[in-house]
Amino acid sequence: MGNPELGVVMLVLFIVFIMLGFPIAFTLMALGVGFGYWAMGDTVFNLVVQRTYSVMANDVLVSIPLFIFMGYIIERANILDKLFHSIQLALGNVPGSLAIATLATCAIFATATGIVGAVVTLMGLLAFPAMLRAGYDVKLSAGVVCAGGCLGILIPPSVMLILYGATAGVSVPKLYAGALFPGLLLAGMYMLYVLIRCWLNPALAPKLPKEQTDVPWTTVAWALATSFFPLTLLIMSVLGAIFFGIATPTEAAAVGSLGSLILAAAYRSLSYSKVKESVILTARTSAMVCWLFVGSFIFSSIFAILGGHEPIKSLVTALNLSPTMFLIVAQIIIFILGWPLEWTEIIVIFVPIFLPLLEFFKIDPLFFGILIALNIQTSFLSPPVAMAPFYLKGIAPPHVTINQIFAGVMPYLAIVLFAMVVVYVFPGIALWLPKYLYG
Repeated sequence: MGNPELGVVMLVLFIVFIMLGFPIAFTLMALGVGFGYWAMGDTVFNLVVQRTYSVMANDVLVSIPLFIFMGYIIERANILDKLFHSIQLALGNVPGSLAIATLATCAIFATATGIVGAVVTLMGLLAFPAMLRAGYDVKLSAGVVCAGGCLGILIPPSVMLILYGATAGVSVPKLYAGALFPGLLLAGMYMLYVLIRCWLNPALAPKLPKEQTDVPWTTVAWALATSFFPLTLLIMSVLGAIFFGIATPTEAAAVGSLGSLILAAAYRSLSYSKVKESVILTARTSAMVCWLFVGSFIFSSIFAILGGHEPIKSLVTALNLSPTMFLIVAQIIIFILGWPLEWTEIIVIFVPIFLPLLEFFKIDPLFFGILIALNIQTSFLSPPVAMAPFYLKGIAPPHVTINQIFAGVMPYLAIVLFAMVVVYVFPGIALWLPKYLYG
């Protein structure tokens, strides 16, 4: 058995071990070192040290814990309930106003944190009971919370895009610029679907009582001024600094973290216990991401040295696929991988397998990354291993079944797939802003 075949065996064994429940990061490192020692001898240990140091010295990755910390502080400052209430007041008598307010809140909060579990859990505690009390359909309510909570994977500043940029060697500011319009497009499609469906079938979302809708405009304006605009200003400042080259993603994330602390203090929600909890959660999440990155770099380096890409590349080229067919096949594979794997594993392990093929098919890695970010939305929504529905089920009332939640997310799953088609047919949605800003 030659080295390329050894690389394929290593990849297959990784999938088997993951299915058996082994820790992913350490499985990657063990397989990389084991197969590397078989093929290279003691040289593999020098390679492991070099790859580990290169990951830890990567300036781009420093922004990950800062953005995560920013999200946790905002999450614990009770800003979300004020934001949801103000948007609800502003929408008034719009059909499905609570559902649309939920999606709008999720979209805004997604720009503050890319942590899907946090957004789904918070909106499940805040908006889901409010919709059920108002008589909203269970499936509609569940779908709105799950789909809206996943937008943080796509809408900047997304941690997933930082990881993809570091893995693929693509500029993170360009990825952020490319993901902005597709993210807004997807959120807009969700809202339009809810609006049309509630307009056609008002029984799905009964109108709110007059005392909740007949509110003076001054009250609405004050609610928006004290909740919507401060958070939006913070987020736009962070993204604007990145887009226009005023600051690097790491510098912008640091300022955003400071801004979140100031905002929490302004709302009188800042305390030592909340900061401590946010720091601990940030350290835990960042450690998980960094160990995954170290493991994947070791694994992918050994895989490349063994020549594991060659059999895969030969197979793909032998199929004589067009660029369109290759994109479709790649996205189908990533869609299927989203069932057993987390998005982090997909990005740091399987994306590097596709990267050498992008040049062969003349596909822009930036465009490919945006399609992946859209696609990974489905991994959180599609059964049988759909994390967003399980997050919601964990906090939902007992009478809400997992099958009802699964049924509720199906329309949004179809909307994601439709959005991918739209972005592929009209690539300017993803590529216009990066070209305009950066040439």
